[in-house]
Amino acid sequence: MNITTVTDAYAVSPQIQLSDIEEIAKKGFKSIICNRPDEEEGAVPQEQIRQHAEKCGLGFYYLPVAGTGIEASQPEELARMLGQLEAPVLAYCRSGNRSTKIFQASLNQKSGQPIQPAGHNSLKVVIIGGGAAGIATASSLMERSGEVQITIIDPSDVHYYQPGWTMVGAGIFEPEYTAKTMASQIPGGVRWIKQPIATFQPENNSVTLGSGEVLSYDQLVVCPGLCLDWAAIDGLEETLGRNGVTSNYRFDLAPYTWELVSNLKQGKALFTQPAMPIKCAGAPQKALYLSADHWTRTKVLEQIDIEFNNAGAVLFGVKEYVPALMSYVEKYQAKLAFSSNLVAIDGDKKIATFMQTDAKGKTKQVKKNFDMIHVCPPQRAHGFIASSPLSDDAGWVDVDQTSLQHKRYANIWSLGDAANTANAKTAAAVRKQAPIVAENLLSVAAGKKPVMAYSGYGSCPLTVERGKIVLAEFGYGGALQPTFPKWLLDGTKPTRLAWFLKEKIMPYLYWQGMLKGKEWLAKPKRHA
Repeated sequence: MNITTVTDAYAVSPQIQLSDIEEIAKKGFKSIICNRPDEEEGAVPQEQIRQHAEKCGLGFYYLPVAGTGIEASQPEELARMLGQLEAPVLAYCRSGNRSTKIFQASLNQKSGQPIQPAGHNSLKVVIIGGGAAGIATASSLMERSGEVQITIIDPSDVHYYQPGWTMVGAGIFEPEYTAKTMASQIPGGVRWIKQPIATFQPENNSVTLGSGEVLSYDQLVVCPGLCLDWAAIDGLEETLGRNGVTSNYRFDLAPYTWELVSNLKQGKALFTQPAMPIKCAGAPQKALYLSADHWTRTKVLEQIDIEFNNAGAVLFGVKEYVPALMSYVEKYQAKLAFSSNLVAIDGDKKIATFMQTDAKGKTKQVKKNFDMIHVCPPQRAHGFIASSPLSDDAGWVDVDQTSLQHKRYANIWSLGDAANTANAKTAAAVRKQAPIVAENLLSVAAGKKPVMAYSGYGSCPLTVERGKIVLAEFGYGGALQPTFPKWLLDGTKPTRLAWFLKEKIMPYLYWQGMLKGKEWLAKPKRHA
């Protein structure tokens, strides 16, 4: 086959045959667009191509372009189509020429104008990031208004339920339970551009994509998550996934955590936590508790030396939850090393190097042997955020922590891990933030002020043993914000009900509630 790559997400070819379709699928294409009219001499009927494509698991769309030229509405139709089809896409006509020309026309670059999403008369909202924050915000907006045209920009093929990776690392969830295709999670009617973002031009109300294309907006929502900085720990990238080095912070590594835990019968197990901010501040010690619980159940705990190295000065930042957590630290005979920051790993020699700071502020380097080590990597803002006009001095998107509106650009919003709000960076925080951003964005777009207030709510279900969880729920300043009355669920104590919520309810709440715009237990409150 003669396939010409136009972009990473779009390629063209001459007329394809039925016998080509299996090869197209093997090459990694996810969708086919037929630009050749059926009535042309030599054309393979598009319905035959469709049937064979669908048998091979490929998406298919028919957009016939006549040899006499492209119709005025067709470039816009192609742009909408590309927002819905899973990439990469192969488009074909007689020679590939028309498929190339209509794609170029859809970019609308000849006139030097930015790309416009469909529906020019509607409110144009661009969302950077197709994770929990981006999709939840898109769904919440669509639940509130039929007059909004939404474009999500995200280069990922897969959408992950990241809170489930702790459970994968404990052998409770299967990895596949935490992953779905991005295409299956983009709300209907939302355009998806499968590209990275390059730069922001807030003065011109536009962004530039990785391809160099420019996209304009009326309102912008910035929620691309954060960057896991594996390279900040010397030697870590070279040994991840082998030599007993693992992390539940990555989909492909969480199963290795369970492999190490289930096979370890004696030796030294290290668990690490870097300096804040990190996503889900309890996740590093969750890995410790669930591992130690397994070693307790298999009666090998006495042969395993457990140590938790925390770059911070306390076990958990909200004091009300510390007594329950300390009781499990003692139960599992785990040693605590505070102000101890992992800086290097030699996987072959199984030596971890820490910088430890004493009470007088003096630091020293300490090397520790291990048989397994669970690493929580340092975390920072993405470079394209930190270098943009949107960031604060630390590199995060600079927003008002109550309204989630940008402090300098009134039509820009941020939520989730990328925002510089002082809340715990968790999916539960996003569940509360998304409806607030939707309400406030629409209010400001209508010429009014933000009307909803975010209290800093975040939740961290601390899995202290298989079957029990300390359900930490708190807001700004560490103020407790329990969802349930204390008589039903006391979050400061380990309970089986909290485990049931974590294992059975929260995944459903995520996939079928939050991402679908169903704001169960997350209705926003009016601005104070």
